[in-house]
Amino acid sequence: MSGIPSVSVVCCGLLGVTADDGGILERAFTEAFATQGIVPGTAAYARSMVRVHQSKGQSAVDVFRGLFPDAPGRAEAATLAFDRSYRSSVDRSGLAPMSGAEQAISEIRASGASICLVTGLSRTLLGLVLDTLGWWRRVDLALCREDVPRGCPWPDLSLTAMLRLGVTDVRDTVFAGGTESGVLCGKRAGAGIVAGILTGGHTANRLEGAGATHLLDSIAGLPALLAGQGGPESHSSQATASGSTAARP
Repeated sequence: MSGIPSVSVVCCGLLGVTADDGGILERAFTEAFATQGIVPGTAAYARSMVRVHQSKGQSAVDVFRGLFPDAPGRAEAATLAFDRSYRSSVDRSGLAPMSGAEQAISEIRASGASICLVTGLSRTLLGLVLDTLGWWRRVDLALCREDVPRGCPWPDLSLTAMLRLGVTDVRDTVFAGGTESGVLCGKRAGAGIVAGILTGGHTANRLEGAGATHLLDSIAGLPALLAGQGGPESHSSQATASGSTAARP
């Protein structure tokens, strides 16, 4: 990868973008809901899972606070149950890199850019994922919801990565996310390229609507995009071409 000199930091989403948890995230939400009396087959469960899907990229605690706005105790209990379930499932089933992720990360770092992973998981679960994948030395920085005042879709995670990794111009940052919330995080932070990754759980329309400048079938296509080569997995965002902008909260 030849790289583009102005790209100094690349922020990548974790689950669904660089790491594959095989559906553990959804199962953890299901088990957490069960502790609050919300079980599969009920209307309450269906509504809750719609909210989970819509909120992909946001932290579990923020999702539960949104679902139980008048019951902070329930939100906290559900978050604790979510973390226990996720950890237990990873211990049993393990995790895997997304196809092409490790090669993409290696090529990007070889070009001189730093890699930061961002996630809505807790600090404990982020450490578990990095331990399981053996990725502590593969990336330059990993940030979670607990590292910032606000998680995605706010720009805090991306801006914190820029500050910690010494970016002098926000446009020198690339953000690759697979959810509407993630893309909004990168867009609102002023990243020069905001790539929507189609393995992350949200559709191309949602990623474009959030402000993705490019769409990639997977993270494997990111090095070629940054090298200016495009490639078969790279698609220019129609939202960008038409001049539309991301919606504001």
